[in-house]
Amino acid sequence: MLSMIGLIGGLALLIYLTMKGMNLLIAGPLCALFVAVLSGMPLFPQQVGEGEANLVANYMSGFSSFVTSWYLMFLLGSIFGKVMEDSGAADSVSQWVVDKLGMKHAVLAVVAACAILTYGGVSLFVVAFSVYPMALSLFKQANLPRRFIPAALALGSVTFTMTSAGSPEIQNWIPIEYLKTSPYAGWEVSLIVAVFMAVFGYWWLKRMIKKAVANGETFIAREHDPVVTAKKLPHPLTGLIPLAVVLVISFVFHDSLAQSALIIALLGGVISAYVLNRSYFRSFWEAVSDGTMGALVAIGNTAAVVGFGGVAKAVPAFQTAVEAMTTIPGSPLIGGAIAVSVIAGMTGSASGGQAIALPLLAPHYMDMGVNAEALHRTVAISSGALDSLPHNGYVVTTIRSICGESHQDAYGAVGALTVIVPAIGVAIAIILFSLGVGI
Repeated sequence: MLSMIGLIGGLALLIYLTMKGMNLLIAGPLCALFVAVLSGMPLFPQQVGEGEANLVANYMSGFSSFVTSWYLMFLLGSIFGKVMEDSGAADSVSQWVVDKLGMKHAVLAVVAACAILTYGGVSLFVVAFSVYPMALSLFKQANLPRRFIPAALALGSVTFTMTSAGSPEIQNWIPIEYLKTSPYAGWEVSLIVAVFMAVFGYWWLKRMIKKAVANGETFIAREHDPVVTAKKLPHPLTGLIPLAVVLVISFVFHDSLAQSALIIALLGGVISAYVLNRSYFRSFWEAVSDGTMGALVAIGNTAAVVGFGGVAKAVPAFQTAVEAMTTIPGSPLIGGAIAVSVIAGMTGSASGGQAIALPLLAPHYMDMGVNAEALHRTVAISSGALDSLPHNGYVVTTIRSICGESHQDAYGAVGALTVIVPAIGVAIAIILFSLGVGI
């Protein structure tokens, strides 16, 4: 009983400290200490026999194993995003989408620009920074309430693109290591779910905005609003080609190299972006340096959460919780989806949720004969649901730092589109797989 209190309390404390703005590199081990103490786990390796559970060894094992497995992917993904940003290639693609769709379809233009960049492998945070100035300009021209800009950015970035088949985003690649699948696993069901999330999410966002406008809400300018400058940008085609290079290379090598194909794909994206747009860079090596630092922060934050999971999964209460979720009546996919989604929600990280849950769940479900492709796609989609609770890093950064809004004003729409819509998408995926679609 005390162990369960420690586990639940530790997770709750992690959410609370994150909401209060504490650095995850501090909050992670602090909350792990809370779990260990209440579960009676020894703190240091010297207090136990070799191989026995203890706070320091379990935390650092989870932390270091995640870094070992994913550092190069995080590094090259972050550098690719910064290279696309610094050269103006990301802005060029975004501006091209906006110009084609126009002010009448301001919301659709923002969502589409984010979707194209995200599915092409550009970091979610870079996409938000890149598209925001144009989104602000469009919302201003259309006189739409600016508090919905974070929701438009999130819909195009962290829903139907982030976890779909073929996406170069890390959330679609983590299951490969544990399930021996490909990034295109369950693509038929993935396509159906992605179309649903895109169409339903867009309809819901438009409905919320229409209701707000009917209630008298308008665009309110602020003194420090960024302005879309008329700087010279590369041709949109030279921005789209690197995105295509990432997708094509990952497709060609995924059978032979599994998740390592993403390393080659992202490296190809960086090289092609440099070759095609080298005359537009402000400072290529500064972009590489910024991307490297961004990768260290991103993987450090995620690894801090995975380290917490390394301690949590060693206490008796965690095994009890896993057994409860994996024995839920009905399709085994339901238990997998709930387990990954809950852990992702507690940690505020889709990738962290997968990295903690899959080492435990994958062998269990594979022994049961669960279809690996169905489990891959279900887990990927479910990781992108509850992860977007208010303490999620992307949510906090996009709402507060990028858009300058408050959670009170903006999170309602963001939560609806990034929590509820993907949750419905998971349910649809499970039903379709249960009916034999794509299997």
